[in-house]
Amino acid sequence: MGTISQTNSKKVTKPFKLYQVLIPIALGLVVIGWLFLSEFNPDVFFTFDFTIVSVLFILLAFFLMLVRDFGMMWRFRLLTNYDLSWKQVFHINVLSEFTSAVTPAVVGGSSLVVIFLIKEGIDAGRSTTIMFVNLFLDELFFLIVCPIIFLFIPMRDLFNSSSVIVSTFGVIFAGLYLTRLIWTTILFIGIFRRPDWIRNILLTLFRLPLLKRLYYRVDLLTNDLVRASHEIGSHSYWFWVKAFGMTLLTWSARFLVVNAVFMAFVPVSDHLLVFARQLILWVVMVVSPTPGGSGVSEYAFKEYYSDIFSSSSAIIFVTLIWRMISYYLYLLIGVFVIPAWIKKSFSKNHS
Repeated sequence: MGTISQTNSKKVTKPFKLYQVLIPIALGLVVIGWLFLSEFNPDVFFTFDFTIVSVLFILLAFFLMLVRDFGMMWRFRLLTNYDLSWKQVFHINVLSEFTSAVTPAVVGGSSLVVIFLIKEGIDAGRSTTIMFVNLFLDELFFLIVCPIIFLFIPMRDLFNSSSVIVSTFGVIFAGLYLTRLIWTTILFIGIFRRPDWIRNILLTLFRLPLLKRLYYRVDLLTNDLVRASHEIGSHSYWFWVKAFGMTLLTWSARFLVVNAVFMAFVPVSDHLLVFARQLILWVVMVVSPTPGGSGVSEYAFKEYYSDIFSSSSAIIFVTLIWRMISYYLYLLIGVFVIPAWIKKSFSKNHS
């Protein structure tokens, strides 16, 4: 038994392979490196006016990421009725961001939130409901904010045709917006109206021969899911105002990071346009096949914002700063936080 315990302990101290961290970093840096070699002009550094104001805007970008993380953690506490401590929701947020960074965008870290919540002591049915509520709130943000932005910014500015990749953004965005609308409607019905529909669908699926051995567990899970869904649906109007308020704060802070980084190096005449393009870019990058959108995001960002900068070299440098703050930082934090969390959580006995 002692040998087995030691073996398990060794296994849980390696929760991820090194290549899972190195691949997204390498993809991003390869694209940045290629852009530097093909378009970068060293003289661009002399055009930047590095002042105390520049430093303050970079610090503001980091602060906005902290605001974003605070909003996510606070929302996890709210949705669990404050059953989780700040330390626990910090771990869940880091795990979610890290897994989003090392998996394709279509997979993301949100789908693994259930596991993270279970390991922090939230039962499976309730964890599943919280995951769906998180998804619902995030999708609702995009569905509401995008049309509002379109009222103030001309389409020709949002979807400029400065390059082939940017010229396709409009079509991709339209398709993804419709998909998100359908998906959000399904989530609303499943969470707030008819959770029994989800239960019946899952139970029917797990009656198939290959899945039948898991039927009993799924039956228990879906019972918890329906119960947790009723609990979530019974919350007051003020509860949902706070939940959506934190969602609005979280995503707004994340997108405003770009505004802060731009202000550190170039004057920005239309901050709403910068914010709106970041929103569009985030929606479109959902179809990126690379981990965390690495490589694709850097290139798309450079092309999408190229008309704001006077030179290609400047936008390449700013792209690197943006990815360091909003992406690579989470990879670094995850490398230090996740091993200890895995060792602690997976050594516990959970029902």
